[in-house]
Amino acid sequence: MSRRLLLVNGPNLNLLGTREPEVYGTATLADVERLAADAASALGFEMRAIQSNHEGVLIDAIHAAREDCVGIIINPGGLTHTSVALRDALTGVGLPFAEVHISDVYKREEFRHHSYLHDVAAVRVIGRGVDGYADAVRELLAQL
Repeated sequence: MSRRLLLVNGPNLNLLGTREPEVYGTATLADVERLAADAASALGFEMRAIQSNHEGVLIDAIHAAREDCVGIIINPGGLTHTSVALRDALTGVGLPFAEVHISDVYKREEFRHHSYLHDVAAVRVIGRGVDGYADAVRELLAQL
């Protein structure tokens, strides 16, 4: 069995640390990737990370995960609320995945309340800040 997870961060998450720090905090994407990798490593797993502002790049990475990953941690950013294609990619590869959101999307604008992933995610971690990434890793791996 593979001992690797894929960490996927969607559009605009490259701006972590400077984008709306009152909502997302001051941790950078590098901090998030390190936090998730450390949580995985503590449980004997590796982490491969990708961030892109392009939906197709994310879908290609999800497809490739079939070859060497046992699960996916994903913060799809704004694609959460718009992308059937991302949902299809995640369900199509047959890997369990955790949906992560730094902020509590249910306390924000109405359009953020809908997720195309919520009913197919094995784990959902919402509104725990960047620590939610480590929580998602631990919760997903506990299910394997």
